[in-house]
Amino acid sequence: MANSEKESLQMQPIDSHSPHKENHEVNVDGKNSTDNVNNTEDIDNIEKMLSASGDPDDYDPHKHRNRPNPTSNFETLVHLLKGSLGTGILAMPNAFFNSGLLVGVIATVIIGALCTYCLHILVKSQYKLCKRLRVPILSYPDSMKYALEKGPRFVSWFSPYAPGLVDGFMIIYQLGICCVYIVFVATNIKQVTDQYWEPLDITTHMLILLLPLILINYIRNLKLLAPFSTVANLITFVGLGMTLKYMFEDLPPVSSREMFGTLRNFPLYFGTTLFALEAVGVIIALENNMKTPQHFGGYYGVLNIGMTVIVLLYIAMGFFGYIKYGSEAAASVTFNLPHDEVMAQSIKIMFAVAIFITYALQAYVPVEILWSTYLDHRIKNRKILWEYVCRTVVTLVTFVLAIAVPRLGLFISLFGALCLSALGIAFPAIIEICVLWPDDDFGPLKFILIKDVLLILFGMVGLVVGTYVSIVDIVRSFN
Repeated sequence: MANSEKESLQMQPIDSHSPHKENHEVNVDGKNSTDNVNNTEDIDNIEKMLSASGDPDDYDPHKHRNRPNPTSNFETLVHLLKGSLGTGILAMPNAFFNSGLLVGVIATVIIGALCTYCLHILVKSQYKLCKRLRVPILSYPDSMKYALEKGPRFVSWFSPYAPGLVDGFMIIYQLGICCVYIVFVATNIKQVTDQYWEPLDITTHMLILLLPLILINYIRNLKLLAPFSTVANLITFVGLGMTLKYMFEDLPPVSSREMFGTLRNFPLYFGTTLFALEAVGVIIALENNMKTPQHFGGYYGVLNIGMTVIVLLYIAMGFFGYIKYGSEAAASVTFNLPHDEVMAQSIKIMFAVAIFITYALQAYVPVEILWSTYLDHRIKNRKILWEYVCRTVVTLVTFVLAIAVPRLGLFISLFGALCLSALGIAFPAIIEICVLWPDDDFGPLKFILIKDVLLILFGMVGLVVGTYVSIVDIVRSFN
């Protein structure tokens, strides 16, 4: 839980999240030069400049990447697996309660396959765009912008605003993760301290955490956090093992649980599972940092192997967690552990420490997007001071949201449905349509076009319905 590549690999996320100040290597007539690709440039000018260099198929973006510390296939797989053990996996028993046991297993496989497929088409589309522009790497927001510029007329007008839209969803999602972390840490600490001291309100525990959260978010160089992140990873694995020990004790029969949940609660399951499985920004960062990125895709590539293992882990946690706790399955399975046992209390403290450390990594992403993309070039004096102000404001925003809505499970479902339906499903399909438009073959009977339109509709329905149900339940939870 301590690191989702929403968590662990935010050590190098900026290529994926705040791209507009990136310098890309561009090869023109066989020579290397530097061309700053940003919001203000017109892609037509780039393509005209590069037209003399020949067929774009002659350019392989993978061969022109110059990463300082590229990761091997195995290291990338480890990052992907390690990153899956986040808050999402601890919420899967609650997700299966909303879906039912049988529906949960089948739907998790389908959503996992869908997320993996959409990541494949996003990576492939980015590769085609990089070949077309003759640049080694494109960020997600820039990919959306340049794809829309060459897409159908009714969407091309939106291309200048596309990076802001993608950044907006990414910021909201990352802030949502930070809110989830604050509620999670405060709730686990409260459950332990209530056994030994006078019980305090959850809001009081959050207030106690505020100053430490601000201070840890002041760390500008994430290398300083690397040793702590390693410790957090270790704590997470040990904590999960100890949690499974409780989970497998005295399991009730499978027949004691519902096979099918209610249709009304299914959007909550959908949002929670998307939050758990989808990490589109991190996937891009992983692929961008690989030594051999051509091995990322493919039937037996890193992505397919990693996502297969991840889906199986999530199904196991949701399946056995729901069998164990049934309708009592909490927003995090750690909340179901005994309050008065030392081992259970140590698990809660371990996860609280790991997630507290990871908060700095998660908050780093919205800070970097806001500061590097939108604020840095507008502020001329006292940049360091204003950067710290930005970091403080980001922490305060997540703190206020967590105070206002201390509902962990509903937070997870809300931000999963709101942001990841768009970032993980709809946007990749839009990018693929625009990249293939109008000259490339959409396949027999325009299969690719029809498939992408269905993905867009599915993503938008998931966004609207999942967000609506989560908000309604948040409002009801206060009544």
